[in-house]
Amino acid sequence: MVFQTYALFPHMTISENLAYPLKVRKVAAAEVDRRVKEALALVELADFGKRYPGQLSGGQKQRVALARSLIFEPSIVLMDEPLGALDKNLREQMQFEIKRLHEDLGFTAIYVTHDQTEALTMSDRIAVFDDGVVKQCAAPDVLYEQPSCAFVADFIGENNHIPGTVTRVDAGKAEIRLADGTLTTTENPNCPSAGEECVVTIRPENLFIAKDGQVLDNCVNASFITRLYVGDSIRYFFRLSDGSEIMVKTLNDQDAPHIATGSTVQLTWAGNGGLALARAS
Repeated sequence: MVFQTYALFPHMTISENLAYPLKVRKVAAAEVDRRVKEALALVELADFGKRYPGQLSGGQKQRVALARSLIFEPSIVLMDEPLGALDKNLREQMQFEIKRLHEDLGFTAIYVTHDQTEALTMSDRIAVFDDGVVKQCAAPDVLYEQPSCAFVADFIGENNHIPGTVTRVDAGKAEIRLADGTLTTTENPNCPSAGEECVVTIRPENLFIAKDGQVLDNCVNASFITRLYVGDSIRYFFRLSDGSEIMVKTLNDQDAPHIATGSTVQLTWAGNGGLALARAS
């Protein structure tokens, strides 16, 4: 098991920390030395064997903790938010290291995290829990693009939720009437019957600000609130007629629009760019 707090023995050197699981299993001394050297090389700390945990950075400590869990060649490794104590750059570096070790050594990793991005980038399969119940277990792209319920759609990544009422369900599609009377057509993975309430979920990158009257399958009027600059992208926030807020994410390039606060624009999305889901209970 790999712990969030590293759980290294402070009175032992790095080599001694790595050797400990092997000595407990009564592995021969020569084999212990060989595996310790291999483990240090595996996590790129070959010259750190004689140091103590207090002499290492957070990222180096986490590498040692990971190597200690792998040194006796387990078939399953449990990771309890192991990168929670690291800063952003170190987290990303360690995510790469864990994926590399997983691919090289072939162990199964069960990884607990509250970081959705971390889960999406590192996993082959993700189980989303709500109050102890698995809401969906699937590959990252399936969870993101085809969530089974409103909870998963909201929990994984950014999402817009627009309330509406189902007017028609047919052949995997749903027609939804929004609060302002606008009719929209979306994909229908989990939608109640006609006449019942639902939510239309749209990822911010699937929602577009209409230019020169060019719209896709669906279109709503929205009042611009503000924009948030995040470097490689820009997030635009709007308010719909029912008071709900909606967000559009665009690349930060020469086509990024400049909109005056309070202006009314048309937001548009393709029929397969949104999902009709039952409201979360």
